[in-house]
Amino acid sequence: MSSYVILKHLHMTTAFLTVILFTLRLLMDAVGRPGWRQTPLRWIPHANDTVLLIAAISLLVVGSWNPLEQSWILAKIVLLLGYITAGLFALKVTVPRPARVVAAVLALVQVSAIFHLAMAKPVLF
Repeated sequence: MSSYVILKHLHMTTAFLTVILFTLRLLMDAVGRPGWRQTPLRWIPHANDTVLLIAAISLLVVGSWNPLEQSWILAKIVLLLGYITAGLFALKVTVPRPARVVAAVLALVQVSAIFHLAMAKPVLF
């Protein structure tokens, strides 16, 4: 199996895990169980996201892709920054609950768009 295929599967698996872990943390907050912040669930997503980022950069190198030439990759990067920002607000205890809900929805919409771009690879501009 080529290194590209291995990296792609690693990237896809960690991307799905990222969404699952984010959603799990959102749900635990929503049902009033903020205790997850004192469990491994606090740091496991960060370890997973590190692997996800390394796999993404490795795919760019192995695939010889330039995000400035591949508009869908550039769009994914911009959406990723938005997802991270919205996710921070969605999980922050000091942010009012209505704002956290809006941030959570926005984060999930952005990650859905990232998944769409990854599968469709459209030419955007």
